[in-house]
Amino acid sequence: MNQSLNQLKDAKRVSLGRQLSLSRTVTHLKLRCNWQEYSLEEQRLILQAEKIYFPTIFYANVLSAMGKDIFPSTASYNFLGNKIRQTCLFDMLGIPHPRTRFFFGKKRAEKILSEFDFPFIAKIPQESSLGRGVFFIDSPSALRTYLETVQTAYIQEYVPIDRDIRIVVVGDQVVLSYWRIARAGDFRTNVARGSRISLEDVPSEAVDLVIELSHRSGIDHAGFDVCIGETGPLVFEANIHFGTEGFKEAGLSYKKVIADMADAFKI
Repeated sequence: MNQSLNQLKDAKRVSLGRQLSLSRTVTHLKLRCNWQEYSLEEQRLILQAEKIYFPTIFYANVLSAMGKDIFPSTASYNFLGNKIRQTCLFDMLGIPHPRTRFFFGKKRAEKILSEFDFPFIAKIPQESSLGRGVFFIDSPSALRTYLETVQTAYIQEYVPIDRDIRIVVVGDQVVLSYWRIARAGDFRTNVARGSRISLEDVPSEAVDLVIELSHRSGIDHAGFDVCIGETGPLVFEANIHFGTEGFKEAGLSYKKVIADMADAFKI
């Protein structure tokens, strides 16, 4: 709902960007990466707001340091796109996940092969998504090619699955969960890579594990990727920026879901 700034002088909740454009109770402003590009009135609205939604990585830590209540949480932004930080978090919290190690220095290949047998998974540890930056390593030559692309090697055991689970958390609730079934011949389950979505029953133990992780870590807006291993559910990673294809498959609008939650003060 579009409203003029004159009508919003007493706005207490402000969103940056269009994620909450369907909200009836939250003022949304255009996201501007340079603070100076906001008008003085817009700056005042942001600085006086009691809560700021979707401040993005540009402003999240600054606003949090100022004592502002933000959504998603600072924790959500701090783990954004950083698989190394996420793995450390899982380790310290005792969250089950595939065995993962990081390797540095000139003798990385020797160290990796002393701890992992072929095949295993290698990933670009930062700023990779949609299945990009994930490599199936089944030979010394494949390992050498991967190591030429990274300074820090992120190595993970290969879990032989043909599907995993995307579990979306908003606030303190799981709002959607579904299977992602890989296309034939691909070890990746990303929908962007052609995987199929299935809304069949998701195991409750996977959902319970994600709820525990979300509550203990403070990550309150993410799509968590989980597989079912031999010993139970294993968390791969948390995607703070996640696709909305699953919502569409379920007949839902992501924007409507979060707008309704904001209007009900659930986030």
